[in-house]
Amino acid sequence: QVQLVESGGGLVEAGGSLRLSCVASGHILSMNAMAWYRQTPGKERELVAGISAGGSTSYASSVKGRFTIFRDYAKKMLTLQMNSLKPEDSAMYYCAGGNGLGSRGPYDYWGQGTQVTVSS
Repeated sequence: QVQLVESGGGLVEAGGSLRLSCVASGHILSMNAMAWYRQTPGKERELVAGISAGGSTSYASSVKGRFTIFRDYAKKMLTLQMNSLKPEDSAMYYCAGGNGLGSRGPYDYWGQGTQVTVSS
């Protein structure tokens, strides 16, 4: 079993920055790729950024150039640096981990989420 716990969400003005963190615990040796997803009410959960087992990254077109995903294996931590935030970035953000190798999933483990709200 893998546990993922997110932190770092909050309220920020448009143009501002936030850093989301996700700490993994449990049987993390089985976890390869990791990612951040987000979801707003009434919409499907969407992949924001993923990082493969080999370290390659992928981003949603809407965040490319503004968000950066990186992983600290020693600290068992996944981070999403979000810059130039827009109101449309407001969502619940979820950390995900998968047994697969690719950055686009599928993903097997999920955190509880952290809320990001960007005011205009």
